[in-house]
Amino acid sequence: MSATRHIEREDLALFAMQLLPKDEHALIAAHVAQCAECGQALAEVQGDLAVYAHTVDMHSPPAQAKERLMKQVAREKKTVPVERVATPPLEFVGRSEGTYRTGLGSGAYLAEEEPKRNWAAKVFPWVGWAVAAAVAVVAGNLYHERDALLSRMTAQAGRLDQVSADAAAAKQVMEAMTDPAAKHVTLTKAPSTPTPPVPQGRATYVAEKGTLIFLASNMEPLQPYKTYELWLIPADGRDPIPAGTFHPDERGNASVILPPLPKGIEAKAFGVTVEDEGGSQTPTMPIIMAGN
Repeated sequence: MSATRHIEREDLALFAMQLLPKDEHALIAAHVAQCAECGQALAEVQGDLAVYAHTVDMHSPPAQAKERLMKQVAREKKTVPVERVATPPLEFVGRSEGTYRTGLGSGAYLAEEEPKRNWAAKVFPWVGWAVAAAVAVVAGNLYHERDALLSRMTAQAGRLDQVSADAAAAKQVMEAMTDPAAKHVTLTKAPSTPTPPVPQGRATYVAEKGTLIFLASNMEPLQPYKTYELWLIPADGRDPIPAGTFHPDERGNASVILPPLPKGIEAKAFGVTVEDEGGSQTPTMPIIMAGN
């Protein structure tokens, strides 16, 4: 290789894929840096490799390039056994499987495996939700406990008010019972029908003079054609002597004052009967009032 000798295209392909030994790689790099034609060829090779890398359909590399590649691989194994890395064969994986072509010359080397996520990375995103759910549960429990506490406090306040009211009423009753100015009155059951007053009569008689005064009270009213009649019953057994008729007023009061009676007749008793209007000469039984 000299300034007038250009690099073979296969060597440029190996150079682009970084498969040459370090010394050859350095020589080609120095030559390409100074040779515009080889630089242009290297750019084309790199472009081809990029196209291969982004092509879906599988295209076999040129047979000559493949053969040279295999020779170069064999030589690399002999010269640098330790540093050589087994070159994986070209393989393609369909896009439908979500991967790209891999391998040398494909422009995309072995598919990068996603880093494995440890358990903390898997669990940590859910920690926030779990904490939020726990906080919500605790808040709900606190809300219900607060309502229950308010209900109990309201009930206790109601009972306390009732006890205070009862105590105030008891104190007022005690003050009324012990007040020296209090008036004590005993009440009894009232009779269902009022008892009518009992008719009464008082006679004042002087036998020697034949003077008689009779006063009556609580006398019941009579029918229009009836009248009360006073009788003097003699002590010697003679028949009763009429001593006058009378009618009570609206208050039941009546009187017979100084009726015409014979003098000197001792009275055994006095009686009152109910007679027809105008009076009678003999009493009509029964005698409703009598006294001696």
